[in-house]
Amino acid sequence: MLTMNAPLTRRHALAAIAVSTGSLLTACKKSEEPVPGKSGDSQAAAGATIKVGEFASLTGKEATFGQSSHKGTLLAIEELNAAGGVLGRKFELITEDTQSKQGESASVVRKLVSRDKCIAILGEVASGRSMEAAPICQNAKVPMISPSSTNPKVTEVGDFVFRVCFIDPFQGTVMALFAKNTLKAKNVAVLTDAAAPYSVGLATFFKEKFIADGGKISVEQKFSSGDKDFKAQLTAIKAANPEAIFAPCYYTEAGLIAQQARQLGINLPIFGGDGWEAPELLTIGGKAMDGTFYSTHYSPEDKAEMVQTFVKKFKARWNNEVPDAMAALGYDSALVLADAIKRAGTTDGPKLRDALAVTKDFVGVTGKTTLDAKRNATKPAVIIEVKDGKFVYKETVNP
Repeated sequence: MLTMNAPLTRRHALAAIAVSTGSLLTACKKSEEPVPGKSGDSQAAAGATIKVGEFASLTGKEATFGQSSHKGTLLAIEELNAAGGVLGRKFELITEDTQSKQGESASVVRKLVSRDKCIAILGEVASGRSMEAAPICQNAKVPMISPSSTNPKVTEVGDFVFRVCFIDPFQGTVMALFAKNTLKAKNVAVLTDAAAPYSVGLATFFKEKFIADGGKISVEQKFSSGDKDFKAQLTAIKAANPEAIFAPCYYTEAGLIAQQARQLGINLPIFGGDGWEAPELLTIGGKAMDGTFYSTHYSPEDKAEMVQTFVKKFKARWNNEVPDAMAALGYDSALVLADAIKRAGTTDGPKLRDALAVTKDFVGVTGKTTLDAKRNATKPAVIIEVKDGKFVYKETVNP
């Protein structure tokens, strides 16, 4: 993605077509208030498909996240349907675009729950947008599974909210240990997106662990989502003489930060979290990304049979595109939901919630998923290095 409002590329158009097709399958119904936990029973009585809602940033400045997650989710749904679905019924995925905008998540999820009568909701990638939608699902007693929102507050909304990824206290710890043990940095600068709950939370957990282990935060600078000029913050960081820069933001800003840092003569290691996970990181940052690192949830280089089978199927389905972590987590989120429906023997909201809550050792592309008492997944993290313009697996950090 060259600019934030650039037209969809050919591979993006494929995702948009898939979304449109899914939406056309849904008959228009009169809007009404949801009856908590009853949508699943109504569908079963009617012998209909199992309607699953998905909300994702398919357009806007973080579209790569939503499109990757959607492609993984859709692939899983297609595979489940090809195998006959669950409980003798097939799935119908109804996808809505949040446009990467604040406020859209609540609007589209309200539609998915109230009008479309979805029995469960998959989404979002961004923590802030997941937190917008979570209260709606909680109040309607419709389970919501985020594939990759890592802020701890997401599942704190209520007991109908789940996730299949690790959370930021773990990710922050991983990157603090990486800075200390691998980068050998004792003095780190932090550049935080003050407008993004994901960035603020990850920065907080990183600082806590890094300082507790004897490290020093030389300076912390802030910006707001959508900013394109970071030279003032980077100039202040350069003056503080850090040994590395931690930038826990999204790829749209990370690429520009690296590019402008190199222009200012800052040739230090720059590292971030899973918000960097996108092919566009290289398009935006170019050669400036060499010598940068980020944590994520899986690597397509993993030799595990399930991972390589997934990569092969994804590339066949999506024009030889290599799936990133968002795609893998989207895929796993749909499979975890299907597994819970099968174990519950119903799509009734409260019973499905109970089945999801006891998910244990479910084997997926991103590892084994076991949900704890707070409905969070405990999983390993992967460190990726950008080297010679490519994403290269560096190491795995276990919980």
